Amino acid sequence: MNMLNRFHTLVTLLAGALLLSASMAAHADDIQDANKLFKQGQHSQALGKVNGYLASKPKDAQARFLKGLILTEQGKMTDAINIFSDLTGDYPELPEPYNNLAVLYASQGQYDNARLALEMAIRTHPSYATAHENLGDIYAKMASQAYDRALQLDRSNTATQTKLAMIQELFAGNTRGKDTSSHDLSKSEEAAPAIAAEIKPEPAHAVPDDPVPAAVTDNNSEVLKTVDAWAAAWSSRNADSYLSFYADDFKTPPGESRADWETARKERLSAPKSIRVGISNATVTFSDNDHATVKFRQSYRASHLKTSGKKTLLMVKSGGKWLIQEERAR
Repeated sequence: MNMLNRFHTLVTLLAGALLLSASMAAHADDIQDANKLFKQGQHSQALGKVNGYLASKPKDAQARFLKGLILTEQGKMTDAINIFSDLTGDYPELPEPYNNLAVLYASQGQYDNARLALEMAIRTHPSYATAHENLGDIYAKMASQAYDRALQLDRSNTATQTKLAMIQELFAGNTRGKDTSSHDLSKSEEAAPAIAAEIKPEPAHAVPDDPVPAAVTDNNSEVLKTVDAWAAAWSSRNADSYLSFYADDFKTPPGESRADWETARKERLSAPKSIRVGISNATVTFSDNDHATVKFRQSYRASHLKTSGKKTLLMVKSGGKWLIQEERAR
């Protein structure tokens, strides 16, 4: 079963699952009517209902998400991609639009774009199991393409044949009525038959009725950009830029003055020939509009050392900038 057929099956099985908030009766009626038409296969009528609602509420996340699903079913992939892309821009804290965007990219063979979208979904929501599973499927598909290219260059490579066969078997288990056992792996043109990226879309009800307020979303984005810029300055060994990310009241290690701490940090940045700092699985929580806690996994690779671990930054907004007030290794 290819990805789009699976998508259609999932939508059909989810009949009746869309239960929208009753806080606005007109909203619930319009969107529920559109969803009912959608599940009945009356896509044009459903799209008309959704467009009518969006005419008065163009930013509504639920309606836009449903419109993206309808356009997908109509085969209007470019329009659907635009819908979900716009949703990720307006509501970057929501992981589901990223996931469905990845489904569409995968259907067009744009596996690298699908990977990036899924990584954003996971960064937004590290415990989003569907995105993790989908990302694994995308990596497997990309691996199958790489093994196929390797076999075209060296058809006698038995190790590559074995790896490719394992991936084929993995996907064959999720593909009804498809028998891959007869494929001759010694022939490059048959080495990697089309393996559907069995990634799972999210239904319309996955988008919350009341997304996070724009002010919180903006703060979340600003904090993450600051952390990324801090890591980049560290990686470039630019001491002045790196130290500029720390607040005046930064909590230095016990018994160490700010001046001594800065001197030690400059020495640690200049000593290695190279430094590479990576940030992954970052999450942000706010105690108020000006104080945030960022938790993430940090990887550190220098010419003499390689480490990885969890870190927490306590950050404060001062003078319109987010600064590090305290640093904790976990």
